[in-house]
Amino acid sequence: MPEPVLLITGASSGIGAATARLAAAAGYRLALTARRAEPLAALAEDLGGPSRAIPITVDVTDWTDQQRMVALTLEAFGSIDAVFANAGMNGMPGWTTDSVDHWRAMVLTNVYGPAITIRAALDALVASRGHVVLTSSRAARYPIAGSLYGATKSAVTAMGEALRLELHGHGVRVTVVHPGWVDTPMFPGEPPADILTAEDIAHAVLYALQQPQRVSVNELLVRPTVQPI
Repeated sequence: MPEPVLLITGASSGIGAATARLAAAAGYRLALTARRAEPLAALAEDLGGPSRAIPITVDVTDWTDQQRMVALTLEAFGSIDAVFANAGMNGMPGWTTDSVDHWRAMVLTNVYGPAITIRAALDALVASRGHVVLTSSRAARYPIAGSLYGATKSAVTAMGEALRLELHGHGVRVTVVHPGWVDTPMFPGEPPADILTAEDIAHAVLYALQQPQRVSVNELLVRPTVQPI
């Protein structure tokens, strides 16, 4: 059988890049997408070049970009077996802390972005009896005071279950990953000691992807041991 194809949004750094590296080592061919072209191209080259990993510059809030992303992936590899809708942006707690423009960008990136990623790739995923993985957050389950970011991630969690219900009977699996504190560029301020690495979450993603077809891991909540809630 041909090696499976995994499309990752937000792949230029953090959890997306770590998942790309782990998936490449596991034999996946990769479509790596993000807004920043240079680190994306460097990562794709490091993971084997065009036959193994292709970089696609994408703004996940742009429907035309997302359609192009799927078309280029299918052109390069012929199928899409899994999508990791991981692109996101953070926000500071407090109802008057961030600008309303930042709020708008965050809602579009964190909610509209994965929704249209799924929409753009859905036909290909049904054809391959594929797998959708969504990055939510521990903040979706345990709200942070004044956090609109957490509210956007609650929407992602609900999106995952709504998608699972819609695709029941089509063989498409859906997993929502809820990371706790992770030391990535998105972490606000100085990260505490002994929190999760991006590789820890990448292992959770690969765990879900590599289960037998009969096993659907619907949600994973992954926190560092030092995180109290």
